[in-house]
Amino acid sequence: MYKYHCLNPIAEVGLNQFKDEYAAVSHMDDADAVLVRSAAMHDLEFGTNLKVIARAGAGVNNIPLEKCAEQGIVVFNTPGANANGVKELVLAGMLLASRDVIGGINWVQEHEEDGDIAKQAEKAKKAFAGCELEGKKLGVIGLGAIGVLVANAAAHLGMDVYGYDPYLSVDAAWKLSRSIYHAKTTEEIYKECDYITIHVPALDSTKGMINKNAISLMKEGVVVLNFARDVLVNEEDMIDALISGKVKKYVTDFPNPVITGVKNAIVIPHLGASTEESEDNCAKMAVKEVMEFLENGNIRNSVNYPNCEMGLRGEHTRITIMHRNVPNMIGQFSAILAEDGINIANMTNKSKGAYAYTIIDVENEITPDILADIQAVNDVLRVRVIG
Repeated sequence: MYKYHCLNPIAEVGLNQFKDEYAAVSHMDDADAVLVRSAAMHDLEFGTNLKVIARAGAGVNNIPLEKCAEQGIVVFNTPGANANGVKELVLAGMLLASRDVIGGINWVQEHEEDGDIAKQAEKAKKAFAGCELEGKKLGVIGLGAIGVLVANAAAHLGMDVYGYDPYLSVDAAWKLSRSIYHAKTTEEIYKECDYITIHVPALDSTKGMINKNAISLMKEGVVVLNFARDVLVNEEDMIDALISGKVKKYVTDFPNPVITGVKNAIVIPHLGASTEESEDNCAKMAVKEVMEFLENGNIRNSVNYPNCEMGLRGEHTRITIMHRNVPNMIGQFSAILAEDGINIANMTNKSKGAYAYTIIDVENEITPDILADIQAVNDVLRVRVIG
Protein backbone atom coordinates (compact mmCIF):
# COMPACT_ATOMS: atom_id res chain seq x y z
CA MET A 1 0.00 0.00 0.00
CA TYR A 2 1.34 3.41 -1.01
CA LYS A 3 0.40 6.49 1.00
CA TYR A 4 0.09 10.06 -0.23
CA HIS A 5 -0.51 13.42 1.43
CA CYS A 6 -1.84 16.64 -0.15
CA LEU A 7 -0.38 19.90 1.18
CA ASN A 8 -2.90 21.87 -0.90
CA PRO A 9 -6.32 20.99 -2.30
CA ILE A 10 -5.67 18.88 -5.41
CA ALA A 11 -8.37 18.44 -8.06
CA GLU A 12 -10.43 15.31 -7.41
CA VAL A 13 -10.29 14.35 -11.08
CA GLY A 14 -6.56 13.82 -10.54
CA LEU A 15 -6.74 12.06 -7.17
CA ASN A 16 -9.37 9.70 -8.55
CA GLN A 17 -6.69 8.25 -10.82
CA PHE A 18 -4.86 6.71 -7.89
CA LYS A 19 -5.30 2.93 -7.87
CA ASP A 20 -6.82 0.98 -5.00
CA GLU A 21 -3.41 0.36 -3.46
CA TYR A 22 -3.01 4.10 -2.77
CA ALA A 23 -4.40 5.75 0.35
CA ALA A 24 -4.52 9.36 1.50
CA VAL A 25 -2.97 10.13 4.90
CA SER A 26 -3.43 13.21 7.04
CA HIS A 27 0.23 13.54 8.10
CA MET A 28 3.15 14.05 5.75
CA ASP A 29 5.43 11.95 7.98
CA ASP A 30 3.49 8.83 6.96
CA ALA A 31 3.51 9.51 3.23
CA ASP A 32 5.45 7.95 0.38
CA ALA A 33 4.38 10.85 -1.84
CA VAL A 34 3.37 14.47 -1.35
CA LEU A 35 1.29 16.47 -3.80
CA VAL A 36 1.56 20.24 -3.57
CA ARG A 37 0.59 23.40 -5.38
CA SER A 38 1.74 26.61 -3.69
CA ALA A 39 2.41 25.54 -0.08
CA ALA A 40 5.88 26.60 1.14
CA MET A 41 8.04 23.56 1.90
CA HIS A 42 11.44 25.12 2.62
CA ASP A 43 11.01 24.98 6.39
CA LEU A 44 9.47 21.50 6.51
CA GLU A 45 11.29 18.41 7.73
CA PHE A 46 10.92 15.34 5.53
CA GLY A 47 10.49 11.86 6.98
CA THR A 48 12.64 8.95 5.86
CA ASN A 49 9.63 7.36 4.15
CA LEU A 50 9.04 10.25 1.74
CA LYS A 51 10.17 9.30 -1.76
CA VAL A 52 8.53 11.76 -4.14
CA ILE A 53 7.06 15.26 -4.23
CA ALA A 54 4.84 16.21 -7.16
CA ARG A 55 4.12 19.87 -7.83
CA ALA A 56 0.75 20.24 -9.59
CA GLY A 57 2.02 23.13 -11.70
CA ALA A 58 5.22 24.35 -13.32
CA GLY A 59 6.99 26.55 -10.77
CA VAL A 60 8.95 24.87 -7.97
CA ASN A 61 10.37 27.82 -6.04
CA ASN A 62 8.30 26.71 -3.03
CA ILE A 63 10.21 23.41 -2.83
CA PRO A 64 13.81 22.97 -1.53
CA LEU A 65 15.17 21.08 -4.53
CA GLU A 66 18.74 20.63 -3.29
CA LYS A 67 17.60 19.43 0.11
CA CYS A 68 15.27 16.92 -1.53
CA ALA A 69 17.99 15.69 -3.89
CA GLU A 70 20.37 15.12 -0.97
CA GLN A 71 17.70 13.07 0.81
CA GLY A 72 16.96 11.01 -2.28
CA ILE A 73 13.55 12.57 -2.83
CA VAL A 74 12.63 13.14 -6.47
CA VAL A 75 10.64 16.29 -7.25
CA PHE A 76 8.32 16.42 -10.24
CA ASN A 77 6.44 19.28 -11.86
CA THR A 78 3.81 19.21 -14.58
CA PRO A 79 5.16 21.18 -17.55
CA GLY A 80 2.62 21.90 -20.25
CA ALA A 81 -0.41 20.86 -18.21
CA ASN A 82 -1.41 24.50 -17.73
CA ALA A 83 0.05 25.75 -21.01
CA ASN A 84 -3.23 26.50 -22.77
CA GLY A 85 -4.57 28.48 -19.81
CA VAL A 86 -1.44 30.64 -19.72
CA LYS A 87 -1.43 31.03 -23.51
CA GLU A 88 -4.98 32.40 -23.48
CA LEU A 89 -4.13 34.91 -20.76
CA VAL A 90 -1.04 36.08 -22.67
CA LEU A 91 -3.26 36.77 -25.68
CA ALA A 92 -5.67 38.62 -23.40
CA GLY A 93 -2.73 40.61 -22.04
CA MET A 94 -1.69 41.66 -25.54
CA LEU A 95 -5.23 42.78 -26.31
CA LEU A 96 -5.52 44.72 -23.05
CA ALA A 97 -2.23 46.46 -23.82
CA SER A 98 -3.31 47.30 -27.38
CA ARG A 99 -6.85 48.51 -26.73
CA ASP A 100 -7.65 50.43 -23.55
CA VAL A 101 -10.48 48.09 -22.65
CA ILE A 102 -9.85 48.52 -18.93
CA GLY A 103 -10.00 52.32 -19.19
CA GLY A 104 -13.19 52.09 -21.21
CA ILE A 105 -14.87 49.78 -18.72
CA ASN A 106 -13.85 52.05 -15.84
CA TRP A 107 -15.34 55.05 -17.69
CA VAL A 108 -18.65 53.25 -18.14
CA GLN A 109 -18.78 52.33 -14.45
CA GLU A 110 -18.03 55.92 -13.45
CA HIS A 111 -20.95 57.14 -15.62
CA GLU A 112 -23.41 54.35 -14.85
CA GLU A 113 -26.04 56.80 -13.61
CA ASP A 114 -25.76 59.06 -16.66
CA GLY A 115 -29.06 58.79 -18.52
CA ASP A 116 -27.36 59.94 -21.70
CA ILE A 117 -24.48 57.48 -21.40
CA ALA A 118 -24.77 56.10 -24.93
CA LYS A 119 -24.35 59.54 -26.48
CA GLN A 120 -21.57 60.47 -24.06
CA ALA A 121 -19.77 57.20 -24.80
CA GLU A 122 -19.52 58.11 -28.47
CA LYS A 123 -17.70 61.28 -27.49
CA ALA A 124 -15.51 59.65 -24.85
CA LYS A 125 -14.42 56.51 -26.71
CA LYS A 126 -11.64 58.22 -28.65
CA ALA A 127 -9.72 58.46 -25.37
CA PHE A 128 -9.59 54.66 -25.28
CA ALA A 129 -8.62 54.04 -28.90
CA GLY A 130 -5.79 51.64 -29.56
CA CYS A 131 -4.18 49.55 -32.27
CA GLU A 132 -4.69 46.11 -33.74
CA LEU A 133 -2.39 43.14 -33.32
CA GLU A 134 -2.48 42.09 -36.96
CA GLY A 135 0.71 42.99 -38.76
CA LYS A 136 2.63 43.76 -35.57
CA LYS A 137 5.81 41.91 -34.63
CA LEU A 138 5.77 39.66 -31.57
CA GLY A 139 8.94 38.31 -30.00
CA VAL A 140 8.59 35.12 -27.96
CA ILE A 141 11.60 34.40 -25.74
CA GLY A 142 11.44 30.76 -24.69
CA LEU A 143 9.73 28.16 -26.88
CA GLY A 144 8.69 25.57 -24.37
CA ALA A 145 5.15 24.28 -23.95
CA ILE A 146 3.68 27.75 -23.38
CA GLY A 147 5.92 29.71 -25.73
CA VAL A 148 5.10 27.47 -28.70
CA LEU A 149 1.36 27.83 -28.11
CA VAL A 150 1.66 31.62 -27.81
CA ALA A 151 3.77 31.86 -30.97
CA ASN A 152 1.40 29.72 -33.01
CA ALA A 153 -1.72 31.51 -31.77
CA ALA A 154 -0.20 34.93 -32.49
CA ALA A 155 0.70 33.82 -36.00
CA HIS A 156 -2.94 32.82 -36.54
CA LEU A 157 -3.93 36.33 -35.44
CA GLY A 158 -1.85 37.72 -38.26
CA MET A 159 1.18 38.81 -36.25
CA ASP A 160 4.74 38.43 -37.52
CA VAL A 161 6.24 36.18 -34.84
CA TYR A 162 9.92 35.97 -33.89
CA GLY A 163 10.92 33.07 -31.64
CA TYR A 164 14.12 32.65 -29.62
CA ASP A 165 15.19 29.56 -27.70
CA PRO A 166 18.76 28.22 -27.82
CA TYR A 167 17.57 24.98 -26.18
CA LEU A 168 14.58 24.31 -28.43
CA SER A 169 13.55 20.67 -28.03
CA VAL A 170 12.74 18.40 -30.94
CA ASP A 171 9.14 18.04 -29.71
CA ALA A 172 8.70 21.81 -29.52
CA ALA A 173 10.25 22.28 -32.95
CA TRP A 174 7.76 19.85 -34.48
CA LYS A 175 4.85 21.79 -32.92
CA LEU A 176 6.10 25.22 -33.98
CA SER A 177 4.43 26.82 -37.00
CA ARG A 178 6.63 27.14 -40.08
CA SER A 179 5.76 30.82 -40.22
CA ILE A 180 7.68 31.57 -37.01
CA TYR A 181 10.96 33.36 -37.67
CA HIS A 182 13.82 31.89 -35.61
CA ALA A 183 15.75 34.75 -34.03
CA LYS A 184 19.42 34.08 -33.35
CA THR A 185 19.67 36.29 -30.25
CA THR A 186 17.45 38.07 -27.75
CA GLU A 187 18.95 41.34 -29.00
CA GLU A 188 17.37 40.67 -32.39
CA ILE A 189 13.97 40.37 -30.75
CA TYR A 190 14.53 43.51 -28.65
CA LYS A 191 15.36 45.56 -31.74
CA GLU A 192 12.68 44.22 -34.10
CA CYS A 193 9.54 43.50 -32.11
CA ASP A 194 6.55 45.63 -31.08
CA TYR A 195 5.49 43.12 -28.43
CA ILE A 196 7.83 40.94 -26.37
CA THR A 197 6.69 38.06 -24.15
CA ILE A 198 9.04 35.96 -22.02
CA HIS A 199 8.53 32.28 -21.23
CA VAL A 200 11.75 31.06 -19.63
CA PRO A 201 12.49 29.55 -16.19
CA ALA A 202 13.97 31.60 -13.37
CA LEU A 203 17.66 30.72 -13.51
CA ASP A 204 20.74 32.68 -12.49
CA SER A 205 21.22 33.41 -16.20
CA THR A 206 17.67 34.70 -16.71
CA LYS A 207 16.92 36.62 -13.51
CA GLY A 208 16.70 40.32 -14.31
CA MET A 209 17.17 39.67 -18.04
CA ILE A 210 14.72 42.45 -18.87
CA ASN A 211 16.70 45.38 -17.47
CA LYS A 212 17.67 48.88 -18.58
CA ASN A 213 20.27 47.51 -21.01
CA ALA A 214 17.76 45.21 -22.68
CA ILE A 215 15.07 47.89 -22.68
CA SER A 216 17.47 50.38 -24.30
CA LEU A 217 17.62 48.09 -27.36
CA MET A 218 13.84 47.91 -27.70
CA LYS A 219 11.59 49.93 -29.94
CA GLU A 220 9.99 53.12 -28.66
CA GLY A 221 6.53 52.24 -27.34
CA VAL A 222 7.18 48.50 -27.01
CA VAL A 223 4.80 46.29 -25.02
CA VAL A 224 6.43 43.79 -22.62
CA LEU A 225 4.55 40.82 -21.17
CA ASN A 226 5.72 38.62 -18.30
CA PHE A 227 3.68 35.54 -17.48
CA ALA A 228 6.70 33.40 -16.53
CA ARG A 229 8.39 34.60 -13.30
CA ASP A 230 8.47 38.03 -11.64
CA VAL A 231 12.25 37.90 -11.11
CA LEU A 232 12.89 37.89 -14.86
CA VAL A 233 12.19 41.62 -15.02
CA ASN A 234 14.06 44.33 -13.16
CA GLU A 235 10.94 46.22 -12.21
CA GLU A 236 12.71 49.40 -11.11
CA ASP A 237 14.16 49.65 -14.63
CA MET A 238 10.73 48.82 -16.06
CA ILE A 239 9.09 51.63 -14.07
CA ASP A 240 11.64 54.11 -15.44
CA ALA A 241 10.84 52.88 -18.96
CA LEU A 242 7.10 53.23 -18.39
CA ILE A 243 7.51 56.77 -17.08
CA SER A 244 9.67 57.79 -20.06
CA GLY A 245 7.33 56.13 -22.56
CA LYS A 246 10.01 53.80 -23.88
CA VAL A 247 7.72 50.96 -22.81
CA LYS A 248 4.08 51.64 -23.68
CA LYS A 249 2.62 48.92 -21.44
CA TYR A 250 4.02 46.30 -19.10
CA VAL A 251 1.69 43.35 -18.53
CA THR A 252 2.58 41.05 -15.65
CA ASP A 253 0.86 38.21 -13.84
CA PHE A 254 2.84 38.85 -10.65
CA PRO A 255 1.54 41.59 -8.33
CA ASN A 256 3.96 43.09 -5.83
CA PRO A 257 4.33 46.44 -4.03
CA VAL A 258 6.91 47.70 -6.55
CA ILE A 259 4.87 47.47 -9.74
CA THR A 260 1.28 47.54 -8.49
CA GLY A 261 -0.40 50.87 -9.18
CA VAL A 262 2.26 52.12 -11.60
CA LYS A 263 0.75 53.94 -14.58
CA ASN A 264 0.70 51.81 -17.75
CA ALA A 265 1.47 48.65 -15.82
CA ILE A 266 -1.31 46.09 -16.20
CA VAL A 267 -0.94 43.87 -13.15
CA ILE A 268 -2.95 40.64 -13.07
CA PRO A 269 -3.31 38.62 -9.83
CA HIS A 270 -1.45 35.50 -10.98
CA LEU A 271 -4.30 34.06 -13.02
CA GLY A 272 -2.18 32.33 -15.67
CA ALA A 273 -3.07 28.78 -14.68
CA SER A 274 -6.21 29.59 -12.70
CA THR A 275 -8.67 27.69 -14.83
CA GLU A 276 -10.59 24.55 -14.00
CA GLU A 277 -8.98 22.83 -16.96
CA SER A 278 -5.44 23.74 -15.94
CA GLU A 279 -5.91 22.60 -12.36
CA ASP A 280 -7.44 19.33 -13.52
CA ASN A 281 -4.68 18.69 -16.05
CA CYS A 282 -1.94 19.45 -13.51
CA ALA A 283 -3.51 17.12 -10.93
CA LYS A 284 -3.87 14.26 -13.41
CA MET A 285 -0.30 14.66 -14.65
CA ALA A 286 1.13 14.84 -11.11
CA VAL A 287 -0.68 11.66 -10.04
CA LYS A 288 0.56 9.78 -13.12
CA GLU A 289 4.15 10.83 -12.40
CA VAL A 290 3.88 9.67 -8.79
CA MET A 291 2.46 6.26 -9.70
CA GLU A 292 5.00 5.70 -12.47
CA PHE A 293 7.84 6.43 -10.08
CA LEU A 294 6.59 4.43 -7.11
CA GLU A 295 5.53 1.38 -9.16
CA ASN A 296 8.22 1.28 -11.87
CA GLY A 297 10.95 3.63 -10.66
CA ASN A 298 10.69 5.72 -13.83
CA ILE A 299 11.41 9.44 -13.60
CA ARG A 300 9.59 11.75 -15.99
CA ASN A 301 9.54 15.57 -15.63
CA SER A 302 11.81 15.78 -12.61
CA VAL A 303 13.40 19.10 -11.67
CA ASN A 304 16.11 17.81 -9.33
CA TYR A 305 16.99 14.43 -10.83
CA PRO A 306 17.48 13.33 -14.45
CA ASN A 307 14.61 11.96 -16.46
CA CYS A 308 15.26 8.22 -16.61
CA GLU A 309 12.93 5.48 -17.80
CA MET A 310 13.18 1.73 -18.36
CA GLY A 311 9.56 0.84 -19.06
CA LEU A 312 7.38 -1.46 -16.99
CA ARG A 313 9.08 -3.49 -14.29
CA GLY A 314 7.80 -6.82 -15.60
CA GLU A 315 8.84 -10.07 -13.91
CA HIS A 316 12.27 -8.85 -12.78
CA THR A 317 13.22 -7.32 -9.47
CA ARG A 318 14.06 -3.65 -10.00
CA ILE A 319 16.66 -1.71 -8.02
CA THR A 320 16.64 2.09 -8.20
CA ILE A 321 19.60 4.07 -6.88
CA MET A 322 19.82 7.81 -6.34
CA HIS A 323 23.41 8.96 -6.06
CA ARG A 324 25.80 11.77 -6.73
CA ASN A 325 27.17 12.14 -10.22
CA VAL A 326 30.73 10.91 -9.63
CA PRO A 327 32.91 8.35 -11.47
CA ASN A 328 32.78 4.58 -10.97
CA MET A 329 29.34 4.36 -9.37
CA ILE A 330 28.03 1.91 -11.98
CA GLY A 331 31.17 -0.21 -11.61
CA GLN A 332 30.69 -0.45 -7.86
CA PHE A 333 27.01 -1.42 -8.17
CA SER A 334 27.83 -4.09 -10.76
CA ALA A 335 30.67 -5.49 -8.64
CA ILE A 336 28.44 -5.85 -5.57
CA LEU A 337 25.77 -7.69 -7.57
CA ALA A 338 28.33 -9.91 -9.31
CA GLU A 339 29.94 -10.84 -6.01
CA ASP A 340 26.60 -12.19 -4.81
CA GLY A 341 25.88 -14.01 -8.07
CA ILE A 342 23.16 -11.58 -9.17
CA ASN A 343 22.67 -11.41 -12.94
CA ILE A 344 21.75 -8.01 -14.42
CA ALA A 345 18.97 -8.31 -17.00
CA ASN A 346 18.81 -4.63 -17.92
CA MET A 347 20.27 -1.36 -16.68
CA THR A 348 20.17 2.37 -17.41
CA ASN A 349 21.81 5.42 -15.87
CA LYS A 350 21.23 9.14 -16.36
CA SER A 351 22.78 12.21 -14.77
CA LYS A 352 21.73 15.81 -14.24
CA GLY A 353 24.19 18.24 -12.73
CA ALA A 354 25.46 16.94 -9.40
CA TYR A 355 23.03 14.01 -9.23
CA ALA A 356 22.46 10.75 -11.08
CA TYR A 357 19.93 7.93 -11.13
CA THR A 358 20.42 4.27 -11.93
CA ILE A 359 17.79 1.61 -12.64
CA ILE A 360 18.84 -2.04 -12.60
CA ASP A 361 16.62 -5.06 -13.37
CA VAL A 362 17.97 -8.31 -11.93
CA GLU A 363 16.93 -11.93 -12.28
CA ASN A 364 17.44 -12.86 -8.62
CA GLU A 365 16.00 -11.87 -5.29
CA ILE A 366 17.74 -8.96 -3.57
CA THR A 367 18.53 -9.73 0.05
CA PRO A 368 18.72 -7.09 2.80
CA ASP A 369 22.50 -7.61 2.93
CA ILE A 370 22.91 -6.79 -0.77
CA LEU A 371 20.71 -3.73 -0.34
CA ALA A 372 22.81 -2.61 2.61
CA ASP A 373 26.04 -3.07 0.62
CA ILE A 374 24.75 -0.82 -2.18
CA GLN A 375 23.49 1.76 0.32
CA ALA A 376 26.93 1.78 1.97
CA VAL A 377 28.69 2.89 -1.22
CA ASN A 378 30.00 6.45 -0.87
CA ASP A 379 27.78 9.04 -2.59
CA VAL A 380 24.73 6.78 -2.65
CA LEU A 381 21.75 8.76 -1.36
CA ARG A 382 18.91 6.27 -1.56
CA VAL A 383 18.32 2.70 -2.70
CA ARG A 384 14.90 1.21 -3.36
CA VAL A 385 13.83 -2.28 -4.43
CA ILE A 386 10.60 -2.68 -6.40
CA GLY A 387 9.04 -6.10 -6.74
